[in-house]
Amino acid sequence: MTKLLQWLLALALLGATWAALTLNLGGVAPLPSPWDQVVWPLPTYLLVAFGCYSLGVVGYRLATFNDCEEASRELQAQIREARADLARRGLKF
Repeated sequence: MTKLLQWLLALALLGATWAALTLNLGGVAPLPSPWDQVVWPLPTYLLVAFGCYSLGVVGYRLATFNDCEEASRELQAQIREARADLARRGLKF
């Protein structure tokens, strides 16, 4: 099972549970008013929490991104070599 299918399955299960609780499906007694006021906006709260988590992960990964100094020097040397080769063949920069 791919990761996408796992996420979709979890989302479908959460959505079905939320719909059953808020719409009184399945013959279950209705939720008391305080619980109903918490469960009804729950998808919005979860979406905002997921967005905050995503921003935090992206920010952390960006802050701890490793610089590859050796690879950078190697790439710059290859670029200089390619430019010299192209200049030798008559290409002007």
